[in-house]
Amino acid sequence: MRILFVCLGNICRSPMAHGLMRHKVAGLDNIHNDSAGTSSWHESEPPDPRAIKTLKDFGIDISDLRSRPVIEDDFKRFDIIYAMDESNLENLLKMKSKYQIEGGAQIKLILSELDSHELTSVPDPYFGGDQGFYLVHDLLDRTTDNILQSILK
Repeated sequence: MRILFVCLGNICRSPMAHGLMRHKVAGLDNIHNDSAGTSSWHESEPPDPRAIKTLKDFGIDISDLRSRPVIEDDFKRFDIIYAMDESNLENLLKMKSKYQIEGGAQIKLILSELDSHELTSVPDPYFGGDQGFYLVHDLLDRTTDNILQSILK
């Protein structure tokens, strides 16, 4: 199973999801994941320092990750692409259509995997304070648990 997590800049939400899932699937050879952004504004940059710190507080290091934009091949290489919000989802669907890809990766909102549908989108913590990153961690931690459990069934 190949999973791609996508947000706008690939420096906050998607690398946090990537790091959480990477940590949870360590040692499992059949599950691979990556992250990307719908924009290239932060290409090759590390995750936001607040994202790094938040996950570090939970024993997960994402400082090695680097931002990259979604590319055409992602729609063919990955089994599923999880968008962090409706805007990301819309952009991904437009990209897939532009590239004229039939079939390929399933694209869906990540929080559709959360049992409790309290939110439909993972809030972007970029312009907020540290607490926003902890909220994102909580949402993504629970959601990646659900994703992993459904894969392992």
